[in-house]
Amino acid sequence: MRGLVKSFAGAAALAVALSASPAAAQETDLVFYGFQLEEFEHRRGDESEELLVWNGDAYVGTDELKLRWLGEGEYDTDASQFESMENRLVLQMPVSDFFDVKAGIRADTPKGKSRLYGVLGVTGLLKQWIEVDADLFVSDVGDASVRLDAEYELLLTNRLTLTPSADLNVAFSDDRKMEIGSGFSSAEVGLRLSYDIYDRLLSPYVGVVWERKFGNTADFAREEGEDVEAWFVAVGMKVLF
Repeated sequence: MRGLVKSFAGAAALAVALSASPAAAQETDLVFYGFQLEEFEHRRGDESEELLVWNGDAYVGTDELKLRWLGEGEYDTDASQFESMENRLVLQMPVSDFFDVKAGIRADTPKGKSRLYGVLGVTGLLKQWIEVDADLFVSDVGDASVRLDAEYELLLTNRLTLTPSADLNVAFSDDRKMEIGSGFSSAEVGLRLSYDIYDRLLSPYVGVVWERKFGNTADFAREEGEDVEAWFVAVGMKVLF
């Protein structure tokens, strides 16, 4: 629990610093809000697994300071249970024209188990307009890990977009309860072709997804009788409000 308390303290200190900034205090700052589902899809695996998968976020705030919720998860429709569920609540502020920093908390409840984390990260655009999201997580038992998400939208026509994506995870220690091993623990790589129906607000898509566990994480999965690698066909919808 000490690790989580320290993480909360760090996030709280950053939040106080952000809220005290002159830009955030300007009464003339306009308040914006929004919601998007970057992924809302049905996946069918190479061994006939059926999953409902989502990845979305919502925010409210100004150009200088936002409160942001990010959530993602997987639901096994055959077993009628959640494979994973993650929620993050962070404060986010810009540090350059193309990058923001963020700090907050994360709560996980995969397969009935729970874990809390402090979060510190950056999000933004690299050259060639590659979207990146990098986060450091410290759990309530002191385990630390990092995650790197990257995505690139290749515009094929005014309405067709091809989007490759990658999600990489590295853990600095074993967390047996969560079946996560130290080192490079897991990766997910996807390729989706979407069609813009109306001004990027609604975009149905089809795609393929590859998932793989590595190292001790793969060993933990084998001990539980779980697969360490899987391919999926995905059909879904992007939604933006």
